[in-house]
Amino acid sequence: MTLGTGTVQIDNERTRVTEWRFAPGAETGEHIHEYDYVVVPGADGTLKIVDPEGNETFADMKEGQSYFRNKGIHHNVINANDFEYTFVEVELKQ
Repeated sequence: MTLGTGTVQIDNERTRVTEWRFAPGAETGEHIHEYDYVVVPGADGTLKIVDPEGNETFADMKEGQSYFRNKGIHHNVINANDFEYTFVEVELKQ
């Protein structure tokens, strides 16, 4: 498994902002989100989402089109593109 690279840009008592970069086929690894969060895609592309039961779905991402998710999401995210993919994740600690 090849992991993506997360670079924390801000981490304070209210917010954590991380830029994620994934080579083709790279993944986050299975994880559970401990905070509500917003994702800001850096490009158009497709991510494969795998839940703990192994079910796969595909998310079509649009550059700059942010989306929000509640804490507790449990998944692995995989770059399904043939190019490096990047997004910024903003976690809302409060």
